[in-house]
Amino acid sequence: MTEPGTYIPNKNLRDEILKAFTGSNALLSVAVVLLGFFVGTILIFLVGRNPGGMYSAIVQVITGLDLRSGRWNARYIGEWLVMSLPLILCGFSMAFAAQTGLFNIGAEGQYIVGLTVAQLVAIYGPQVPGLHWALALVAALAAGAVWGGVVGFLKAKFSVSEVVATIMMNYIAYYASRYFTLLIPGSNTFQTPPFPATARLSSPFLEAITNQSRLNYGLYITLAAILFYWIVMGQTRLGYALRATGLNKDAARYSGISVNSNITAAMAISGAFAGLAGAVVALGLFPSGRVLSTQDGYGFDGIAVALVGNSTAWGTALSGLLFGMLKSAQPLMQSRQIPKEITSIIMGLIVVFISLRAGVRIFIDWRMKEHLKTRKAVQEIPGVSDQ
Repeated sequence: MTEPGTYIPNKNLRDEILKAFTGSNALLSVAVVLLGFFVGTILIFLVGRNPGGMYSAIVQVITGLDLRSGRWNARYIGEWLVMSLPLILCGFSMAFAAQTGLFNIGAEGQYIVGLTVAQLVAIYGPQVPGLHWALALVAALAAGAVWGGVVGFLKAKFSVSEVVATIMMNYIAYYASRYFTLLIPGSNTFQTPPFPATARLSSPFLEAITNQSRLNYGLYITLAAILFYWIVMGQTRLGYALRATGLNKDAARYSGISVNSNITAAMAISGAFAGLAGAVVALGLFPSGRVLSTQDGYGFDGIAVALVGNSTAWGTALSGLLFGMLKSAQPLMQSRQIPKEITSIIMGLIVVFISLRAGVRIFIDWRMKEHLKTRKAVQEIPGVSDQ
């Protein structure tokens, strides 16, 4: 029994209300994606176009079937996967850091560093089949890890904001990439000399089954990255330490976890994912190196991919496929008289709706605290007790 005037709150009440309002993370992600498409459909109606054109374009991208002519072409499937690979890897760059309580918006810079180093190794590395592109991948991965690790070290050692540091590092990476790529003999303001065949990630088998699409060994590399993320973050002691650091640094430190080391490691691994994405794009999609005239944007898109995927391995992978599908559908939508910008609007809306989840949680949490304060004040009135 409780003494008069004592109020014992129901500890599960807040969680039950949060669950009722927000549901599980996976279901919420599905709901906001559907809501984004719903709003996109309304927008297409408003501009006087037929929304069926958008959905037929999406069907063609993910199945290869053209609903208008009945023809099937596997090339569309291959190109969809090609577009999705760097989005998934850059999504992991953001997601891995987020699991440790960090906000890595420097995936674009880490991607550029990986792309640049991969191009340099492709041109100057030993032209040995298998070894050549493998060295380029390892070098790109290491370069991305160093680029991200520097930010992690500054955060851990000097409490430098990773947001500010990564923004600055993005610009350093971009202009450094242009400078060093232009130093390659035979380069012009657009591209370098062609890569040797031994440096390319081309896969005759994948190209053949997708009707000569650009699908390449990057598919296997990305699948390996998905498994690595899932195993490390969910099945290892390192993953537990990283997640504990993200949940509560003080508690993690008190339990003997090296918080500073985990912060540095998390940013380094995040950078490695983005650097790998740069290598997959450089060696898998283009016959020669590029002198970047602008940032590709994969790193920034990766932020949205991670948010929609709830920073989990399989969720981020599915989110990357979703965003890759929308990007791949843009040319087909234009051929159906639908503005390609509709897909960008849908992607933006999905991110906005996902972000509202945090707002709903904060609001409900605030209301519950206010409710508890009121109940406690009432219970402290003499003669009043919890019934």
